[in-house]
Amino acid sequence: MEKAHAQQNELRIGYVDPQHIMRSMPEMAAIERRLQNFVERKRQEFAEKEATFRQEVEEYQQKMAVISDEAKRQEEERLAELNLELQEFQQNFQQEVQERQFELLEPLLDKIQDAIESVADERGFTFVLNTMTNNGDFIILYASDEAQRDYDITDEVMQRLDLM
Repeated sequence: MEKAHAQQNELRIGYVDPQHIMRSMPEMAAIERRLQNFVERKRQEFAEKEATFRQEVEEYQQKMAVISDEAKRQEEERLAELNLELQEFQQNFQQEVQERQFELLEPLLDKIQDAIESVADERGFTFVLNTMTNNGDFIILYASDEAQRDYDITDEVMQRLDLM
């Protein structure tokens, strides 16, 4: 009786490489193109804003000798505001790229997660670990050939997603 109870509470831990799975998905090429197009549009938008700002600064420098102190003050405030907007645009750029990337990848991540859960349930795993962090650092530093065969479910997940 104790042995049966111990087996019921036994932890079974598998692992998977979702980055490898994602790279193997045919949808990734289109997602990468869409993301690259988004980045290029944003870079172009920034370049246009920056060019406009530089032109306005140049125009101000050319006329500052002939305009009143009040006009200078107003123009400098306006240019400072434009500069601040430019800086904010640049700061928001990375956040917008990350949001767009998540938006594009979310359906794939959901498909991968569903396949992982399905395989894990079939195999009786209590936990499934990711082989790497998002930064590319390994979590699983070593797995024997036997452990890879018994606990790495990457290939099974890929089969479930018709990638193999």
